[in-house]
Amino acid sequence: MCGATAGGLSLDGVNVAKEAIIQGQVLRDGEPVGNAYVRLLDATGEFTAEVPTSATGHFRFFAHDGEWTLRTLAPKAEPVNRTVMAQTGAIVEAQISV
Repeated sequence: MCGATAGGLSLDGVNVAKEAIIQGQVLRDGEPVGNAYVRLLDATGEFTAEVPTSATGHFRFFAHDGEWTLRTLAPKAEPVNRTVMAQTGAIVEAQISV
C-alpha cells in the first residue's frame, strides 16, 4: 500500500485560483515509482520542463492555460505520453501507469 498523503501533494501556500497546476503520480502495478522523470511538452511537442518524481511517485508543474503533454520516463519501462488541458484556477490530476 502506498504511504502517500491522501489527496496527493500538499497545496499549502499555493494560490490555486491564480495558477494552472498539473500534478499527479507515477505508478507501476499500483505502487509508486520514485526516481522517474516527467517532462512537460507544449502543444507543439517542445520541451518546457522536467521534474523527478518523489519517493511517493508524485510530480507537479505550474503551467499556462492550454494543452500539454506529460512524457514519463521510468526505469525498465517504455516512455508514456499523456495529454492534459491546463486552466488557471484548476488542478489537473494525472495518474500515470508505466
